[in-house]
Amino acid sequence: MQFFTSNIMPISVALMSGAMLFWSFFGNRVRGIKEVDCVGALQLINHKDALVLDVREDSEYKEGHVLNAIHIPLGKLNGRIGELEKYKAQPLVVLCRSGNRSSSACAVLAKSGFTQAYNLEGGVSAWQKAKLPLQK
Repeated sequence: MQFFTSNIMPISVALMSGAMLFWSFFGNRVRGIKEVDCVGALQLINHKDALVLDVREDSEYKEGHVLNAIHIPLGKLNGRIGELEKYKAQPLVVLCRSGNRSSSACAVLAKSGFTQAYNLEGGVSAWQKAKLPLQK
């Protein structure tokens, strides 16, 4: 018992880091967000006519984006979600730089009735690592 009281700070840090690690692995699954890797995204795009939604900021999008991607920054998604209504019946591959903002966008889309929104794991960074093309 004395060990715990003497080391409360390091124990607290260890518990918090463990909780954050757990959330990074299972957080999207717990929230019901579907994820897809680059190969799965390509299959959705090529075989299921998936729309690509890029939720990065304007400057990031201009640096390079997936061919034919629709660009709606995450901060504007709620106000512009009506632009996506005609795509409700088809899959959406949602991406950002790393997969964090696109995860939030998938949650927004799910609340609006989009049942086929997929978060691209690793985002554009993973897309580039897989040597897949970007358009400028």
